[in-house]
Amino acid sequence: MTIKVGDRLPDGKLAESVEFDAACPLPPKDVAVAEAVKGKKIVIFAIPGAYTPTCSAKHVPGYLASLDQLKGKKVDEIWCVATNDGFVMAAWGKDQNAIGKIRFLGDGSGIWTKALGLEMDLTARNMGVRSQRYSMLVEDGVVKSLNVEAPGKFEVSDAATMLKQL
Repeated sequence: MTIKVGDRLPDGKLAESVEFDAACPLPPKDVAVAEAVKGKKIVIFAIPGAYTPTCSAKHVPGYLASLDQLKGKKVDEIWCVATNDGFVMAAWGKDQNAIGKIRFLGDGSGIWTKALGLEMDLTARNMGVRSQRYSMLVEDGVVKSLNVEAPGKFEVSDAATMLKQL
């Protein structure tokens, strides 16, 4: 069953690394979703995979460019979630010059994504089970808006759409 507006986010663990040695991210730490969203207004956008063309060229840059506007609408945090491990998410966040601005959270096994009902099977394309592309506004753990993209599209999960919904 897919999560919907009015539902509470399922708890789960995501992985985050924000520290680096000379070249690589340090081991990620677990982020308990229920605790991390408590009392906060959070914009979450999810992508099929780090370093993929639309995600790298449009999705993350759009949220970075809209960061001040989102914060001006009282958004506490912006999360980028993907079915990649925490190391990959950290390296990609660093490459996007976004560490400390957007939280890059890995759902490497896709457990949390499956709990949301927002997974998609890209095994035929040699990518395994991934996240659908979506965005959502969450307030104190409750979904206030949800924008799920049609397969292969990038039309409703962008920062501009989220800004209109705030």
